[in-house]
Amino acid sequence: MKVNGKPYRTIWSTADGAVEIIDQTKLPHEFVTMRLENMRDAERAIRDMWVRGAPLIGVTAAYGVALSMKHHASDAALEASCGVLLAARPTAVNLRWGVERMRAFLAPLPESERAGAAWLEAARIADEDVEINASIGRYGAELIRAMHESKQREGRSGVVNILTHCNAGWLATVDWGTALAPIYAAFDAGVPLHVWVDETRPRNQGASLTAWELGQHGVPHTVIVDNAGGHLMQHGLVDMAIVGTDRVTATGDVCNKIGTYLKALAAHDNGVPFYIGLPTPTIDWTLNDGVKEIPIEERAQEEVTHIAGLCDDGQVRTVQVTPTGSRAANYGFDVTPARLVTGLITERGVVAANAQAMECLK
Repeated sequence: MKVNGKPYRTIWSTADGAVEIIDQTKLPHEFVTMRLENMRDAERAIRDMWVRGAPLIGVTAAYGVALSMKHHASDAALEASCGVLLAARPTAVNLRWGVERMRAFLAPLPESERAGAAWLEAARIADEDVEINASIGRYGAELIRAMHESKQREGRSGVVNILTHCNAGWLATVDWGTALAPIYAAFDAGVPLHVWVDETRPRNQGASLTAWELGQHGVPHTVIVDNAGGHLMQHGLVDMAIVGTDRVTATGDVCNKIGTYLKALAAHDNGVPFYIGLPTPTIDWTLNDGVKEIPIEERAQEEVTHIAGLCDDGQVRTVQVTPTGSRAANYGFDVTPARLVTGLITERGVVAANAQAMECLK
């Protein structure tokens, strides 16, 4: 995708053996890139959300292993590095997938070969992510086109209004995105559309990231407060919802940014199709009950009690929005039961969110 007209990925390697990323904590008011030189840099980038989004976390972790092998390539170093990276964030299954793929690939190799092989494998994982997301975009764009044509046949405006939550665009992946990939593909193909962008408190990834990248690409969009989605659906202003996910169970339960479950309930009540855009590595085949089995990350209270924004003097500052002394609970995710999901948009096609239909994705 593009930033100020220049093509960018969210993560890339450098000629001198480092990795660079976009520091997403600075968006949308500053575009800053960061240099990762060792495994601890990669671990901090994941933990402190310089990078975020399940696919990008997995790729960053893969590069973290590669950076570790550049400095120390012993069996002990491999195990220690994998352990540190796995602990960086507990919810996103792609983190485990990326680390375990690197571990399985490197473990049989002689120590002398690991550094070079790890670098090439991490790059392959990054390239695969781009291809996967482009494929998600192609399959999902057909759903948007079909909605556009259906509205036209009914004599309504052909503009497809799509609601999304959090950020599952190219900033959450290496390129294209998951939930936003169909939107970009449809928009580039000339399908008229408009995106309702949930602000997504407490970190405002929708207002800060989704709105920013849609704007960079020229996609029409409107930012709304998190609780406006149900109202819009009641008044026929949402044709479909597409969101991303950090983990999907083998039975189709979906774990995504907190607030997704409430949007799915509203969509179900109003007959609005509710789709999930995801790469198949996001499916955790070891789990069956998302509510009971997926660990929900609880993050710092300050993400709720404080908020950063651009002040009139052009400076970005953080302010407190709650009374001093009031505690805050900060659950990062919730689980949407499979019964509320219309379909899973994957790189292999669109499938129903149930164990039988998902068998083809194994």
